[in-house]
Amino acid sequence: MIPIPTTINSKVIVQRKKTFWQNVKKYRALLLMIFPGFVYIFINNYLPMFGIVIAFKNINYALGIWASDWVGLSNFEFLFSTDDAFIITRNTVLYNLVFIVLNTSLAVGVALLINEIRLKYVARMYQSVIIIPSLLSWVIVGYLSYSFLSIEYGFVNNLILKPLGIDPISWFSHPKYWPYILVTVNTWKSVGFASVIYLAAIMGINNEYYEAATLDGASKIQQMKSITIPLITPVIVILFILAIGGIFRADFGLFYQVTLNQGAILSTTNVIDTYVYRALLQMGNVGMAAAAGLYQSVVGFFLVLGTNYIVRKVSNDNALF
Repeated sequence: MIPIPTTINSKVIVQRKKTFWQNVKKYRALLLMIFPGFVYIFINNYLPMFGIVIAFKNINYALGIWASDWVGLSNFEFLFSTDDAFIITRNTVLYNLVFIVLNTSLAVGVALLINEIRLKYVARMYQSVIIIPSLLSWVIVGYLSYSFLSIEYGFVNNLILKPLGIDPISWFSHPKYWPYILVTVNTWKSVGFASVIYLAAIMGINNEYYEAATLDGASKIQQMKSITIPLITPVIVILFILAIGGIFRADFGLFYQVTLNQGAILSTTNVIDTYVYRALLQMGNVGMAAAAGLYQSVVGFFLVLGTNYIVRKVSNDNALF
């Protein structure tokens, strides 16, 4: 190989530095806009990462984190050695799989329907209405669910089942109903926000594609299949990959607040997050909680890498990275 003169390397480095600062000056307004978000993410997501060491220690508050005894992988054992390990893992994974498939399908469908509304003020009204559930806290959603499912005063028992001559159902005592209840509540709360994201992607599609398709005699359904869905596929894939990364994480509010922490239905409502929380209340071992969080993060990280690798093999353009 012919060696590159040092003077040329120096000139290239100087030119790159010059270009970098020129870009900073050119986009300083945009950089200033993202600076608060960057600071928030750094403080909220990156600074606490030193706490990973808690997962490998038996925390003694008198000694502090660094002086506490090192216990290796002992904190991880309670997730795998308990009799509930299979149940909580099964519930967490299966619920999330259903949430991902169902919510993605419905969100895309809702976005397609709203996009077909020609009156702008009506479309905005629908967008505002469907996004309201995502703005409610899980505490409020839990009370709303209780108002529907209460055996004495609930809407379902008193205004639906009773007129039909069906005996009231004690919803909070029968675990068999809760897979359907939790999926319904999660879908009601999540679909609106996701549909707005997909709607924004749809609105970014060049209208000339639809005009050309209309001239060729394509129907609305054909336009959705051949234009809209293919062009928003990258957005769908990205959100899908990110959702797969959280498949070992459960929405604590959904599984704890909505179920009112009822022990009778734990067989179908207990997930990793609620199990760790209850264990933390009973034993007070923050090392176990940290171990569970680290386990979920590491598994999610490799799931994102694996899913992205598969997507890149199928369609390189739709991969996240």
